[in-house]
Amino acid sequence: MSDEVPERPPSGGLVEALDVSRNVTVGVAVGVAVAVTAYLFRVLELFGPFAGTRAYPVLGPEGWFGVLAFVLAASTALFVATLLTVASVYRLARAEDV
Repeated sequence: MSDEVPERPPSGGLVEALDVSRNVTVGVAVGVAVAVTAYLFRVLELFGPFAGTRAYPVLGPEGWFGVLAFVLAASTALFVATLLTVASVYRLARAEDV
């Protein structure tokens, strides 16, 4: 019996096989598009004034909605990238079963 420890395969292969970089790029693009659209609809009041509009003492409404738009963009990007990666895992698993 040999005392040699086998080398671990490179972990970059999994990232490449799942095409994570493409999934993240698509997720960021979708997240930014959703956040910009939501921001424009709210700040420019494209559907007319919203009920209950009030003054915001610190940043003004555009500032707070900008922060919320960033959070929406980041969470949407993460969600879309995760869904695309899970779809890649499923596709690879189905290909291995055949």
